[in-house]
Amino acid sequence: MRTPRFANDAERECARLLDFYGVSWEYEPRTFALAEGEDGRITEAFTPDFYLPEQDLYVEVTVMKQALVTRKKRKLRKLRQRYPDVKVKLFYRRDIERLARRYGLHLAS
Repeated sequence: MRTPRFANDAERECARLLDFYGVSWEYEPRTFALAEGEDGRITEAFTPDFYLPEQDLYVEVTVMKQALVTRKKRKLRKLRQRYPDVKVKLFYRRDIERLARRYGLHLAS
């Protein structure tokens, strides 16, 4: 499998953590439409960073400033409203780093 082109170091660290624990994952496999214009074209969408098929769970990793995190959280709320059967979790970089420290995994940048 080719290594994906991750958007940031936190995504790369999350992938390393998942690999370390043998959790299968896919990178950005699906985009969810959140809003459409009157013509039916998608005007807002959201692509979670990871999909964990064994858990049927999407994971979004963010390193953004708080103002941008608020926007991302709004998109997650829309996704949950529009796709109630889709499970999605938001992780901050500090969450990934905390897990790595707890389990003794060194995450290189």
